[in-house]
Amino acid sequence: MIKAWFKSGEPWVWVNAAAVSTCLIMVIGVLGLLVVRGIGHFWPTSVAEFTYQQDDGTTQKIIGEKIDTSVMPLIMARESGFKMADSEDHLIQYQLKTGNRDVTAVDFRWIEERKIQHMEYPQELLVVERREWGNFYGRLVAVKSGGQVVASGEQALPMAQEKIANALEIFKQISHLEKKEIGSINYALERLRLKQRKLELKNALDATAKQAIVAEKAEYDVQYKQYQAQLAELYKKVRSDSLVLKTESDAEQTIPLAKIVRVYQPNTMNVFQKLGHYGVKFIEFLTDDPREANTEGGIFPAIFGTVMMVMLMAIIVTPFGVIAAVYLREYAKQGFVTRLIRIAVNNLAGVPSVVYGVFGLGFFVYILGGNIDQLFFPESAPAPVFGTPGMLWASITLALLTLPVVIVSTEEGLARIPKAIREGSLALGATKLETLWRTVLPMASPAMMTGLILAVARAAGEVAPLMLVGVVKLAPTLPLDGNFPFVHLDRKFMHLGFHIYDVGFQSPNVEAARPLVYATSLLLVLVIVGLNLAAILIRNNLREKYRALEG
Repeated sequence: MIKAWFKSGEPWVWVNAAAVSTCLIMVIGVLGLLVVRGIGHFWPTSVAEFTYQQDDGTTQKIIGEKIDTSVMPLIMARESGFKMADSEDHLIQYQLKTGNRDVTAVDFRWIEERKIQHMEYPQELLVVERREWGNFYGRLVAVKSGGQVVASGEQALPMAQEKIANALEIFKQISHLEKKEIGSINYALERLRLKQRKLELKNALDATAKQAIVAEKAEYDVQYKQYQAQLAELYKKVRSDSLVLKTESDAEQTIPLAKIVRVYQPNTMNVFQKLGHYGVKFIEFLTDDPREANTEGGIFPAIFGTVMMVMLMAIIVTPFGVIAAVYLREYAKQGFVTRLIRIAVNNLAGVPSVVYGVFGLGFFVYILGGNIDQLFFPESAPAPVFGTPGMLWASITLALLTLPVVIVSTEEGLARIPKAIREGSLALGATKLETLWRTVLPMASPAMMTGLILAVARAAGEVAPLMLVGVVKLAPTLPLDGNFPFVHLDRKFMHLGFHIYDVGFQSPNVEAARPLVYATSLLLVLVIVGLNLAAILIRNNLREKYRALEG
C-alpha cells in the first residue's frame, strides 16, 4: 500500500507543497519585519522620564524613548551576573534611546524594570534632531540671539520654531550656493586648468591663449569671491542664534541653531500631528542627502545612483543579449560549437558576482580605462579619469553579469515561435532579415522583456562587484548635473545595496543606524518588486498583442 502510494508520486507533491509553503512563510516573515521596523522608523515616539534606582541605592533621572524590551529567564539572568531574588522568575529590561551623545558618550542604555521607581511622560520634554551627534532630549530653557536671551518660558518654543524655520530656509540657500553656483565655478576652473595643461603638452600655449585663460580665470575668481561673501553673510545669520536646554541631570546645554534640523514635543502631539511629522520625515528620507556617517538624513544619492546605474546597464545589456540570442538561434549552425557556447553561457550565470567585480576592476578599470586616459586625457595625469572605478565601469560589469539571463530568456522566446510563421513570411516574399525584424522579434518580445527585467532586478540588488568598480560610502556629487557634458560616467556613486551594508556593518553607531537599515532594505525590496511587477504587466500585454499570430 505504502509502496504504491510512493510510486503514484503523491508524496512528492506534498513535499513540494510543503517546501513552497515554507519559503512563502519565510519571505512573508522577512517582508513583515521590514515593513514593521522600516515604516515605524519615522513615527515620533513618546519620550519618557524615569526615576531609576542605581546599584548604590541612589536615584537618577533618565530621559529617553523606549525602543525594545528584553525578558531574561532566571537562570540566564544569574549567569549574566544579575542579582536575582528567590521570588523572581525572570528579568525584564528596557532599551532606551537616551541621545545626548555629546554629553553622556552613549546613545542607548538598558535599564531593569524592577529598579524603575516612577515613569511619566511630561509634555515639556523636547526632542532636538541635530545635524551631528544624534538626537538631544531635554527641556527648553531659553532662546538666545547674539548671546542674549530673546525668549524664555512659554514663549521659548514658538520663538525656537520660528527661528529654526528661518534657519532651514537659509541652509537651503547655502546648499544652493555651495553645490550649484560655487560647485559650477570649481568645475569650470578645473576644466580651465586641464585646457591649459593640454595646450602645454601640445606646445600650443602661446601668449594669446594664455591671456584668454588668465582673463577667464579672473572672471571666475570674481564670481567666486561674490558667492563666498554671500555665504559668509548667510552663515553669520544662523550662527548668531542658539537654544539653551536642560538635560536630565538639570545641566544646561547650549546648541547652536546651525546644528539643529527640527525641534518637536512628541508627548503633546495628536495622531494627525504625528502623521504630518511622519510624512515630513519620510519625504526627507527619500529626497535629502545622508548625514552623520549615513545614520541620519535621507538616501536620495543612493536611490539616484541605483536607478541610473540600472538604466545604463539595461541600455548596454539589451542589444548585446538580443543579438547574441538571435545569432545562436537563427543564424548559427546547430552543432558542437553552438552547444558548447550555450553551456558556457549557462555556466556564466552561475559564476559568483564578486568574480565579475574582480574582472571589471582588472580589465575595464585598469586596462581599458588606463589606456583611455593615456590616449584622450593625458592632461589629467597623474589623476585618473576613466582609469578609476566609476559609474561606466560598474554598469558594464553588471551588464556582463546579467548578460546570460537576457541571452537565455531571448533564445527561449525565439524557440517557442512556430516554424510555420517563419516559412509563411518567407513564402510571401520577405527576406530572412525582414522576417526576423517584423515578425519573429515582436513575437519574442515578451520573453526578451522578461529577461531584461529579471536582469534589472538582479542588478539592483548586487553589491559585491560594485564595491570594486565604482560604489562609495558617500559621493560628493551626483553622476548627473548641470555642468557640461551633464552626464559624468567617470564619477563614483552611491548604491542602495551598498548603503545597507555600510550602515548595518560599518557604522560607528550600529544601534542608531539599525532602523535606517530596515527602512532602506524595505525601499530596495519595493524597487525590485516593482520591477518584477512591471515585467509581468509588460509581458502579459505583449502576449495578448501577439496571441493571434501565435494561433
